[in-house]
Amino acid sequence: MRSFVTRPRALAVLLAGTALAFSPLGGQATAQLPVDQTGNPACFTPEEGAAARGGFGADHRELSAAEQKAIDAKTAQILKAKRGFTAGTLAAASVPVYVHVMLSTSGAGDVTDSQISQQIAELNQDFAGQESSQAANTGFTFYLAGTDRIKNNQWHNDRQSTQYRSQTRKGGKNALNIWLVDFSYLGIATFPWDYASNPKIDGIRVQYSSLPGGSATNYNLGKTASHEAGHWFGLYHTFQGGCTSTNDSVADTPAQSSSSSGCPTGRDSCSLSGLDPIHNYMDYSYDSCYNQFTPGQSTRISNMWTAYRA
Repeated sequence: MRSFVTRPRALAVLLAGTALAFSPLGGQATAQLPVDQTGNPACFTPEEGAAARGGFGADHRELSAAEQKAIDAKTAQILKAKRGFTAGTLAAASVPVYVHVMLSTSGAGDVTDSQISQQIAELNQDFAGQESSQAANTGFTFYLAGTDRIKNNQWHNDRQSTQYRSQTRKGGKNALNIWLVDFSYLGIATFPWDYASNPKIDGIRVQYSSLPGGSATNYNLGKTASHEAGHWFGLYHTFQGGCTSTNDSVADTPAQSSSSSGCPTGRDSCSLSGLDPIHNYMDYSYDSCYNQFTPGQSTRISNMWTAYRA
């Protein structure tokens, strides 16, 4: 996730039983995340210049290789049991998006209908691979299914988040709910495998000023929502696992030791092959640096959708 003075972007939040259990399958995480106002682990990003979208060390937590393996095994088992599923066949769907604008009683935090429309267009562009010749078209599109505006100071600041999400969430497991709030992060997301155990809070929370035309310097092109939606579809950060072959469970995203800041062209933080994927939507780069999901990420999105959201 991200913040402002400390600009956190989104480490996906699992919300699976206990506030610090990062995997619904159990096991200990390698580091602890800060928690949000409801006690849920928060995706944190420290001060500008340190890491624009996420912290290092104890500032963020990652899944262990064992946890990743368990999640992948569970997903494979579900897919195997799905009738009509053929390995290698990519899914495609039109995703309904519900946008919840959480305002203060004075009206702070409002965004225009035009900004919301631009955000939907940004999601469609990014997931269609239209920003780079190396980007994958995931096959997923988005349409605005509804918008509501609610005035509540606590909710505006992302307090009582379990309550407000439970009361306002719309649609089924295939619906992307986006809550626009004002908090110290850029975004927080739930993973698809958590939906079954906690469907009422499924979705992503996004700093309202990160929408296209917002005031979040370097993060106001709408890419935060794309990053968080990536988590919602089941993607990890590209620096998940650091310099390991397991990395983010996607073969075509080169390993990187830590999150990027800004747009450090040529950064190569691991001895394993490939430069750091600084242009990938799942790193922590500036919005202007982002331009791609990889074919491997597209396949993972497809498999996760089929397993947990179709």
